[in-house]
Amino acid sequence: MLFIVLVLISCTLLFTGNTYQESVYLTSANRVSSSIYGVSQGVTGYFNLRSINEDLQRRNALLENEVLNLKNAIGNLNTLVPMDSAEAQRLQAHRYDFVSASVINNSVNRPRNYFTVNRGSDDGVRPGMGVVSQNGIVGIVNVTGRHTARIISLLNVTQIFSVKVKGTNSVGSLIWKEGNPSIAFVTEMPRHVKYHVGDTIVTSGYSNTFPEGIPVGIVMAQVRASDDNFFTLKVKLASDFNELSTVRIIRDMYKSELDSLNQFDSKEE
Repeated sequence: MLFIVLVLISCTLLFTGNTYQESVYLTSANRVSSSIYGVSQGVTGYFNLRSINEDLQRRNALLENEVLNLKNAIGNLNTLVPMDSAEAQRLQAHRYDFVSASVINNSVNRPRNYFTVNRGSDDGVRPGMGVVSQNGIVGIVNVTGRHTARIISLLNVTQIFSVKVKGTNSVGSLIWKEGNPSIAFVTEMPRHVKYHVGDTIVTSGYSNTFPEGIPVGIVMAQVRASDDNFFTLKVKLASDFNELSTVRIIRDMYKSELDSLNQFDSKEE
């Protein structure tokens, strides 16, 4: 102990009484402390990645929400709308909203696939709402609990989605035929529709689930159809269902009203 005390006193006298030795000490100490701080920052950053990712997803959802509503407003302004319907225009411009959610369970290798998210009725999620990833559509809300919801995946042979080739008004039906989780088919496309390999398939907007223009996939090729009046397109899906982790649920403020009108028509029939 006496030796250690003497060494400390000697070092103190050496580094405080001599300019050169003091500068060497400060330089070395700064290098060591910088290395320690760097390692500490790396460890802290790693454990903060989840919260950072959730914040980025939330901000991305807000931006997508603004873009979606702006497209909707522009579409309305391009039509002949009476001047006294300013309030209707304002409401239409804020028609859509997003709820961000994390995927907590997922399947891709069954004929009827589903996945579960950590948002439910307490978060405003209701059956029938569309679900998208950062790349495109992924499914429709099926069943909701208070804090979780089950989503019918696009990779489900029972589901049909209304889509079109971007830039056209001809609507087809997107279906998945099992097997490859990255490939689907657009059926019932009219023969006169012009398309090219690489064209984007988007939602048609002709349903109460998805707004118009959300990406679905990219045209890979045309395949043989059973009906000579139509053709079928092979599509590479925009979303990677094997890596599905964060999604957004679309809330449409008009959905309940539109669904009620559709039910009324069904009852009349």
